Amino acid sequence: MTTTLRPAAPHDIAELRQLYFEVYGHGYPVALGSDPTEMHRLITDPHSHWLVARRADTGELVGSVVVQTDPGNRLGKLVGLAVHPEHRGGGLAGRLTGAVTADAFATGALDSIHTTVRLVTQAPQRVVARNGYRPLGLLPNAADVSGCETLALFACYAEGVLERREQVTAVPRELLPLLGAAEESIGIPYTGTLALPAPVPDTDRPLPQLGGIGSTGGTGGTALAEAPPGTLLTAPAVTHAEPRTRPRTRTPMEVITAPGFVHRRFRELFPDPAGAYSPLRTPNTVLASPDGEFEIYADLDRAAGSCALVAVHPHPWAATGALDSLMTVLGRAGADYVETLVPLSDTAGLYAFLASGFVPSAGYPAMRRVGDRFHDYVLLSRTDRQIDFRSTAVGPLVRPYQSAYLTAWASIYLPPHEVVR
Repeated sequence: MTTTLRPAAPHDIAELRQLYFEVYGHGYPVALGSDPTEMHRLITDPHSHWLVARRADTGELVGSVVVQTDPGNRLGKLVGLAVHPEHRGGGLAGRLTGAVTADAFATGALDSIHTTVRLVTQAPQRVVARNGYRPLGLLPNAADVSGCETLALFACYAEGVLERREQVTAVPRELLPLLGAAEESIGIPYTGTLALPAPVPDTDRPLPQLGGIGSTGGTGGTALAEAPPGTLLTAPAVTHAEPRTRPRTRTPMEVITAPGFVHRRFRELFPDPAGAYSPLRTPNTVLASPDGEFEIYADLDRAAGSCALVAVHPHPWAATGALDSLMTVLGRAGADYVETLVPLSDTAGLYAFLASGFVPSAGYPAMRRVGDRFHDYVLLSRTDRQIDFRSTAVGPLVRPYQSAYLTAWASIYLPPHEVVR
């Protein structure tokens, strides 16, 4: 069967919706496969790259793939790869992936493109790996597709990006398995990265900022807020109480799910895009304390059962003690999986989330460009559902990350005498 690839057009929307239904049924949790308004927006967006595949003989639409981009942050995300079940096995998925990736990089506007792949079979992992994508980690329970599924994170880089990474010399001990997996799987050098000593309580020092999910704006900033990306930051001035032993607090929290209002208020509070680093994320939900002490901005996806934390106002550390309550509230809202991005250099932010039960799930080397240098980020996640890897088909490139996640999870949640090596 011969197929031709071309850019998607608005008149393709009806056939695209049918394709995604044929591939995923009613369970596809992404709007680009089901919402005509969102599909039209992406197809006509000059910064998006959407390719479709049609049979040369009949004209039937049999494949689709999209790269969404964030030009300001120079990042792209490959989503919506679908090939009709009757036309699989001929390499069409690989052709679509390679073509859309090349188109996106050809603009010169992107430094990297990432994607998540399902682990129901090893085939999607092989498809993206053959087209230059490197595995970066696992996201357990990250999506509700055909039940609760674990995804793998991959990324592809423009030439020369990885060679201009800013090095971080020491990180919390819980991150070492993840960094070791990156070195084993894709050769990212972390051999010289050391484990930081456990933080010591110091009641005379102010709480540091958590630069990973919030802004450096507002009052009460510390040296941490002023440090440039890539700088080794000192350990936080709070005890790293582990989830298995720390007392759980309950903070009253209100949930506002009015996307238009949330987006406008977010832009008012964080007018500088550099203040709240959230590439390809638009917050649609606010979780706030009734007394106005903090507002947490999040991208809540009820269809996928997931949520990404984007920013905290007035300062990131205002909500540090409310993360347990946050999980409870988001669980009631339908999100059993929560993630956040933190710079690898932000020691305080990493410790804060580790202390609240978030597990290092994936690394993203050279994610953020500052000047001519690139800075590594860590994706930390927490799920309150039972994690079951028995149904995942983890390929050899991803397997080191599975081992790293299990090691980190055990170090955070199990008493030392229960961890058998």
